[in-house]
Amino acid sequence: MNAKKSFQSRPKAIVLLSGGLDSATVLAVASQDYDCLTLSFDYAQRSMSEINAAAKLSALYAKQHQVITIDKGVMAGSALTDTDIAIPEQFSEQAAEGIPVTYVPARNTLFLSHALAVAEVHSSQDIFIGVNAVDYSGYPDCRPEFIAAFEQMANLATKAGVEGHRLRLHTPLIDKSKSDIIKLGMEAGVDYSLTVSCYQANDAGEACGICDSCRLRKKGFEDAGISDPTRYF
Repeated sequence: MNAKKSFQSRPKAIVLLSGGLDSATVLAVASQDYDCLTLSFDYAQRSMSEINAAAKLSALYAKQHQVITIDKGVMAGSALTDTDIAIPEQFSEQAAEGIPVTYVPARNTLFLSHALAVAEVHSSQDIFIGVNAVDYSGYPDCRPEFIAAFEQMANLATKAGVEGHRLRLHTPLIDKSKSDIIKLGMEAGVDYSLTVSCYQANDAGEACGICDSCRLRKKGFEDAGISDPTRYF
């Protein structure tokens, strides 16, 4: 990994970091030009191993890593936060037509709101998030329209925005396929063996290999012609 540890006279950026493939790539890209402060969230998700992955990635790329806890139940009603709802383990065309059960209520809205506050505290005008409108699984809060609307709101709702210090939301992966994301990350030196993407990874960070996230990740490495370093259980 080409860790960026030079923090002289560079602007600060807040990077939302789940510990997965996409957010790791975003962090690597952002760290090339910014001092990065990473935010991860404990929102009672099934797998906490992704937060451990985020800590490892932050140690290599970021100046500071903060884990924010969101009370259990706030983001309930998703297969990622409710063990009574099964994680889909095979593709269904019927299910693909709607919003999947792995959608977490208002997740990116809540995450970006926290990031907005942290950005103001640290006098940062830049927030990075790894949303993707190609392999986004039908999540409404991964669309360009959502990002544009949130950025507009952020500049209306903050002291910094009103005083002319415009906030920018960066989405470097928004129009890229999973294979393109992986190639971009490889160019930046990302060690993808450190990342955890699986919806139901075990405590060791090993992946199931059959959930939607695992399938997208696996296909991305295949399409990119790059060996998949994912650890499976």
